[in-house]
Amino acid sequence: MKVLLATDKPLAKAAVDGIRTIVEGAGHELMLLEKYTTPQELYSASECADAMIVRSDKVTKEVISSAKNLKIVVRAGAGYDNLDLAACTEHGVVAMNTPGQNSNAVAELAIGMMISVSRNCFNPGTGSELKNKTIGIHAYGNVGRLVAKLAKGFDMNVIAFDPFVSPEKIINDGVTPVSTLEGLYEKSDFLSLHIPANEQTKKSVGYSLITRMPKGGCIVNTARKEVINEDELLKALEERSDLKYVTDIAADNQSLLNEKFGNRVFATPKKMGAETAEANINSGIAAATQIVKFFSTGDRTFQVNK
Repeated sequence: MKVLLATDKPLAKAAVDGIRTIVEGAGHELMLLEKYTTPQELYSASECADAMIVRSDKVTKEVISSAKNLKIVVRAGAGYDNLDLAACTEHGVVAMNTPGQNSNAVAELAIGMMISVSRNCFNPGTGSELKNKTIGIHAYGNVGRLVAKLAKGFDMNVIAFDPFVSPEKIINDGVTPVSTLEGLYEKSDFLSLHIPANEQTKKSVGYSLITRMPKGGCIVNTARKEVINEDELLKALEERSDLKYVTDIAADNQSLLNEKFGNRVFATPKKMGAETAEANINSGIAAATQIVKFFSTGDRTFQVNK
């Protein structure tokens, strides 16, 4: 089988080497497409692929249609909104993700961004500490749990809301569950976002939630930009000069936010959550392993489409 590793943002060399060892060790062929600049390059490269590994690369219906032999595509990471699941299902392609492999990298970034904004983005002036502040975890999955663990190391008060996780499980981690989303925002000096982007969550974080935050509150978004209602975020920041917003996914109106609010807002130049060598290796190795298992035993453990 031919396995295409297609990454416009290349994985670390150690990750590529590890993927090659796993793929070729199982008797398959590895093809590389790195730093490509047009969709047509991906269409062409995928034409003979039986399997595909991607990062944030968009696997559209056009890609799926071009890849006549494609049987499985794996997103090396947790989020999979870059995969057209309907097209995958229509063409009989199994779509998978690699949950948990990038979690520590994202969690560390979230904490790092909190420190940065608390210290005025390291500009001159008196900042504040994380100690004794309350951090609210919006969605208590793999990343949320790790953020909670790291935040406790800074002596922060950690609370969480997730309707899909039992309060008992949250309590067992030494974290306080909150019964309502509104209550989470009302109590959080820092609000760490970890919800996926889907039809229920897109633009769900807007004015009514943001303005519930205490004085000096800060939203930290290492999830997806689509979950923020950007027009309402702008309105909230205009009305509440104490609020802050830091994100790993620049808003569509980021230049306007930067112009109007200065150090109260910050966006990484390019999504950096999984940009560590360790996360590259973990997610890449997981993706390659899942493909090999799929071809050898039909394993579909991490399938995300139906």
